[in-house]
Amino acid sequence: MKDLTARDKKHLWHPLTQHKLQSDMMGITKAKGAILYDENGREYIDGIASWYTSMYGHCNDYILEKVKRQMEVLDQVVFSGFTHEPAIKLSEELIKILPPNQQKIFFSDNGSTATEVGIKMALQYHFNKGNKRKVLLAFEEGFHGDTFGAMSVSGLSVYNGPFEDYFIEVERIPPPTKGNIGDILFQLNSSLDLNDIAGFIYEPLVQGAAAMKMHDAEGLNTILKLLKNNQVLLIADEVMTGFGKTGKNFASDHIDVKPDIICLSKALTAGLLPMAVTSCTQDVFDAFYSDEISKGLFHGHTYTANPLACAAALAGLELLQSEEIQKDIQRVVQSHKEFGVKIKQHPKVSAIRQCGIIFALDLDIKTERYGNLRNRLFNFFMEHGVFLRPLGNTIYILAPYIITDAQLSKIYESIELVLNEVV
Repeated sequence: MKDLTARDKKHLWHPLTQHKLQSDMMGITKAKGAILYDENGREYIDGIASWYTSMYGHCNDYILEKVKRQMEVLDQVVFSGFTHEPAIKLSEELIKILPPNQQKIFFSDNGSTATEVGIKMALQYHFNKGNKRKVLLAFEEGFHGDTFGAMSVSGLSVYNGPFEDYFIEVERIPPPTKGNIGDILFQLNSSLDLNDIAGFIYEPLVQGAAAMKMHDAEGLNTILKLLKNNQVLLIADEVMTGFGKTGKNFASDHIDVKPDIICLSKALTAGLLPMAVTSCTQDVFDAFYSDEISKGLFHGHTYTANPLACAAALAGLELLQSEEIQKDIQRVVQSHKEFGVKIKQHPKVSAIRQCGIIFALDLDIKTERYGNLRNRLFNFFMEHGVFLRPLGNTIYILAPYIITDAQLSKIYESIELVLNEVV
């Protein structure tokens, strides 16, 4: 197991990596709770829950036991033509906590496929009804994944540049603020007159890949109300925000107008196994319910509704709704608030923001999304035993709910150090 870094270089191609510029990959040998361990035995606090997945801690004993039991009974079966208890039970438990208009659950593999399914649902919904609506609406700087539909509606060209000539048609609006909502509504009313917008895909309240940019819930609600009144399907991408991160089960719970379609992954299976869900209303499902086979949603993945992933998700939902985890969430929220009061006074901090357990601060300096400063920040944090991934000039925390107060304090201390010694 030793020399993972050297062995890695021979065959592996990593995501979001320019290998000619990237330094060696660090070998991680195990993880427990909020701690990652490298091959030399060093410890790192996982300050981003490994891309917002392991929210109940790595190798959570309760989740592992539930998956182990399932593994001994049913490991995998095709989900086309068959069904099984873990998938049925998971659908029942999800419907209990999703917004009340959600009725149907479609399984896939990851966040990109969850949004891809949502996009296809919206486009085919209108196609099946005989409506010529082929345009999708999305926020500027949104990010929804790396498959083609998901890339089409994403606004970060650093990821999408080589493929833009092949995208579906998308119109973009800025996220709402108190100052721009009037202009957004004017733009939307002009666009809606053309009657060609099929759906609006949005990250509610927090745009993750856009450096945790946060927008106005009241303004978003106004936008959603206008679009719903014009038969535009609302697609909430809650891949990042779902399962408690905003202080409620879903970011959509903060907003009066509920989405027609919701995309979920990441914390869905507590970081243990890959799986995704796209939920929808009965009205959306009914548009595909037909004597014509071609009106069905012909989209599928080999590991759709994998029983082991469903078991992990069910265990995660139990934990999410437990008194202990809910107290942990509120503890982290309050800790971030206290840190925010302190750190916003720092002369090298231009802004802070928080939504639930998501905390972000902007450095008072311009820098590339990927570049020398970002790398120096990342390396500094790792040298101090903290795993954070700055996005441009934004440093953010999105740690597991079970992180200890001492571990949170060490993250905060490392941020203060980086402000004083690196920036």
